[in-house]
Amino acid sequence: MPSILIQVDEQLLEALNKVAPATSRKRAEFIRQAVRAAIRRREYELIREAYLKQPDSGEADDWSNAEAWKP
Repeated sequence: MPSILIQVDEQLLEALNKVAPATSRKRAEFIRQAVRAAIRRREYELIREAYLKQPDSGEADDWSNAEAWKP
């Protein structure tokens, strides 16, 4: 797995160590999860923006003319 070196200030390091102590190897996993969550949020924002630019038609949600399901 590739490594990334980042620099943080003392205040951020102290806060990080409170939620994910380095001694138990939780810090790296915490950071990986935080990065994944940030990427996911950005992807959802892009999807939301795309739907705002071109919303679904109202017909897609109209079930009043749906046929009965036949097994």
